[in-house]
Amino acid sequence: MKNENSKTPVSSPNEQSVNHDVDHELERLRLQLDAIDQKIVSLLAERQAEVERVVQLKKAHNIPVYHPAREEDLISHRRSQGFKAGLNPDYVEEIYRRILRQSRVEQTAQMARKGVRAGASVLLVGGLGSMGQYFHQWFTAAGYQVRILDTQDWLNVDELCRDIELAMISVPIEVTVSVVRKIAPHLPPKCVLADITSIKKIPLTAMLEAHPGPVIGFHPLFGPTPSTMDKQIIVVTPGRDIAGCQWLIDQFNAWGSITLQVDADEHDKIMSIVQTVRHFATFAFGQFLRRKQINLPRTLEFSSPIYRLELGMVGRLFAQDPSLYAEIIFASPERRALLMEYLESLATNIEMVKTGDKQTFLAEFKKISDWFGPFSEQAMRESSYLIDKLIERF
Repeated sequence: MKNENSKTPVSSPNEQSVNHDVDHELERLRLQLDAIDQKIVSLLAERQAEVERVVQLKKAHNIPVYHPAREEDLISHRRSQGFKAGLNPDYVEEIYRRILRQSRVEQTAQMARKGVRAGASVLLVGGLGSMGQYFHQWFTAAGYQVRILDTQDWLNVDELCRDIELAMISVPIEVTVSVVRKIAPHLPPKCVLADITSIKKIPLTAMLEAHPGPVIGFHPLFGPTPSTMDKQIIVVTPGRDIAGCQWLIDQFNAWGSITLQVDADEHDKIMSIVQTVRHFATFAFGQFLRRKQINLPRTLEFSSPIYRLELGMVGRLFAQDPSLYAEIIFASPERRALLMEYLESLATNIEMVKTGDKQTFLAEFKKISDWFGPFSEQAMRESSYLIDKLIERF
């Protein structure tokens, strides 16, 4: 027999009426939200139409896509407006950074078709390599006449170099100097000779010695994968006749890149830390994990977002071309000497670890913390932002 007490309760007429009223009110509110969403999309489309007008003006006058001061000023105003409207300023900022990012991407895509010296002949030496192919796409899209000289093309070097306005060297570091010396005698006197090597002093010196015309060094701080150059940094190291090279710098800016001009010595010193030591430390951590046969997926199940981020950067290294990193890490005697200093620095901690010397650790930690100073607070903010994004994704 059924238990009479288990019967499903029947709503009273009053409750049914309340539920109907609530459903009706929810539907009305949802329709209002839909109407607001439609207005937001329409406003975004209206904003994009204005962006198109900005693009045309920038293209006409070769104005860079990225204007940091303008963007930060806009963000500050929108944060203030959001606060006054009762909204979380961080929420407003995140929305507008995404809007501005999309605006820059749209502008960059169109500016890619704007050649500062459209129609000029460009020779990519090593143009079949990954970075050579990458720049081939960009120069071609901007209306340049692009030629490629690779290992099998040297018999045609005179024809390939005829009337070119730019020869860009995109070859492995260890052969850059020899390729510069080989190509230079065939270049027109006013041709810009440039390289995109990750070290600068050695190739820049070789170019200046081999070619009497305009010389400039570049180091794109990115690989051949970005679909846009929006806010991608390209280091510029002047060589000779910077005015004669300016059109090339303007072209990178028109594509959305940020060009940072430094001398070759400063570049190589900084990049030894930014690239060499960092990449080698990542390599060593990955090597340790492999030797210990750590179960990576299992560690992720127990991991914090910051560990996932760190392990992601390690895995990213080993997903790429090892020869590229070998070239970067072992590019010069100076870089290898710096790595030896790094390894010797690690060795000084052996005794502390052996004895479990917490006091020494705390003392060293305090010294380093004081040395980092305000940057630690900036690092905390930026890493917290990345962690929040990882939490949203995973």
